[in-house]
Amino acid sequence: MSAPPLQALPLDQLRRRSSTKWRSYPPEVLPLFVAETDFPPAPAITRALRQAVDLGDTGYTPPEPGIAAAYAQFAQRRFGWSVDPAQVRTTCDVMMGIVEILRQVTEPGDRVIVTPPVYPPFYECVPEAGAVVERVPLVDTGTGWELDLVGIEASLAAGARAVLLCNPHNPTGTAHSRESLVALAELASAYGASVVSDEIHAPLVYAPAVFTPFLDASPTAARVGYAVVSASKAFNLAGLKCALMVTAGEEPAAVVRSLPDEVEWRTGLFGAIAGVAAFSEESDEWLDGLLAALDANRRLLAELLAEHLPGARYRIPDAGFLAWVDLRSFDWGDNPAVRIRREAKVALHLGPLFGEEGAGHVRINFGCSPEVLREAVERMGALVSP
Repeated sequence: MSAPPLQALPLDQLRRRSSTKWRSYPPEVLPLFVAETDFPPAPAITRALRQAVDLGDTGYTPPEPGIAAAYAQFAQRRFGWSVDPAQVRTTCDVMMGIVEILRQVTEPGDRVIVTPPVYPPFYECVPEAGAVVERVPLVDTGTGWELDLVGIEASLAAGARAVLLCNPHNPTGTAHSRESLVALAELASAYGASVVSDEIHAPLVYAPAVFTPFLDASPTAARVGYAVVSASKAFNLAGLKCALMVTAGEEPAAVVRSLPDEVEWRTGLFGAIAGVAAFSEESDEWLDGLLAALDANRRLLAELLAEHLPGARYRIPDAGFLAWVDLRSFDWGDNPAVRIRREAKVALHLGPLFGEEGAGHVRINFGCSPEVLREAVERMGALVSP
């Protein structure tokens, strides 16, 4: 990446935002919890949205807003993945897409495998689809995390009907290897199960790690899989509401085509407009600049924790702007983010919400300026200073 790192916006400007990150806590609290970033939007997105507002282009989303083709071009450029725009449908957001697909591939009461510690809404969207969560935690290898393929096979053999995959994984930032995804696909095929892959963090994978789209992992993965993607995390567009349900096999494509039209009507027009701009080649330099800034921050966080919280355990993630930090060496209880927010005035995501494996952990959003990150960790470190 040759683009210079993006510069985060100043705090006084950020505090004028009205989103969850900036309206959940009082001004003295540094918010590093929810997955919103602090960077200015890509210029192509600003122009596209400004033009839409100037035109009063605020009506219903058309059947072909152009985002399927834009994403196909983006996937080819960034991942070397050939996506057929005809096998892409839109909806409101990634979790809604997951729920609608799970409703089609499971029956009420069926079990769906999740891989904790994992994004907390996974525990809610599975029951919303009428299914039951089956926990198969990631394997801690000592240097990283991997899918527990033995455990997943045991659950599938016992009747689980689907796997809800997080690829790249939130909160660990793991970019699953092609080999593990191929093996997962073979297991799903052998037991007649489906894999639904949340790939919202896919644009934010750091070299030398590589993002492997699940549907592109193998021909078997294409036959058993569904991917749900969005520009919302990389380009900070969550409030605009647009996600894509992508397939690569005949049966999954038929399932997505069969979804009610209302699923697609939920797509936000501004989300589609912004997504087209985000996925355009014009935004590649901005994305490279974002990756450069986040790459520096993920490494800076390791240095800051070593300096101010030397008992913390943190592995630099392969992807995303979220850090999974083990604080069990401190006497801060199972949910250390509570004390950190109360006493250090830093808001972090609550570890236990990610599953039992999150006890004693926090998730830190490092999608901010280095100065804010430093201030946050220094505040936390003051809790253990003599």
